[in-house]
Amino acid sequence: MRIRSLIAVVATALAGVVGASSGAVASPVSPYIIGGGTVSSAPWAAAVLSNGSFTCSGTIIAPQWVLTARHCLGGSMSVRVGSVNRTSGGVTRTVSATYGQYDLALMRLSSSVSTSYVSLASSNPPINSTNSIYGWGMTCYSGCSASTQLKTASVRVTSNSVTDAYGGQAIRSTRINGNAWRGDSGGPQFYNGAQVGVASTADGQSIQNYGSVAYNRAWIRSVAGV
Repeated sequence: MRIRSLIAVVATALAGVVGASSGAVASPVSPYIIGGGTVSSAPWAAAVLSNGSFTCSGTIIAPQWVLTARHCLGGSMSVRVGSVNRTSGGVTRTVSATYGQYDLALMRLSSSVSTSYVSLASSNPPINSTNSIYGWGMTCYSGCSASTQLKTASVRVTSNSVTDAYGGQAIRSTRINGNAWRGDSGGPQFYNGAQVGVASTADGQSIQNYGSVAYNRAWIRSVAGV
């Protein structure tokens, strides 16, 4: 549940990843939502675990495929799918293989999960559009642990021409009623019901950069078939 820190980003061209709730930022991780509100149902949500511990957020895009951030990968990976509580409910699966491109990652599950899958966008969201972000990240800038219940917030798109933690095209947004932070890494950004981005970097105050789904769409199709 790490997300590369954008604090360093401000000093180094937004190259930081929002780190895990533990505060580790040696590698990219997902952000945690500060502000916003909680979610009561999200059958497509995937809590990503490394060696049994929550590390990132994600989405299930097909029966055997979860989309998250590449910087979340490491150790023995598993997921909990279909529950808004990252510690219980839904179904759990181990991850049998992982694939990465820029700061996006696809995880092949050991067996299929029957649920509602997210739709993936084929184009980036318009500048100034209002988008929704989701994740189990930290709820304050420091001194907090990851949220147990899935959270969401509204953000405004300011650019589609920035980069994610590994140099891929990314969508930048600023907070409306909340923002991403540590633990939200790998979580989704939605516009008009489709996933447009994957959480990569953030400054913990307002700005977040999400790897572009549209930019990586052909790769996702070639690996996962969707």
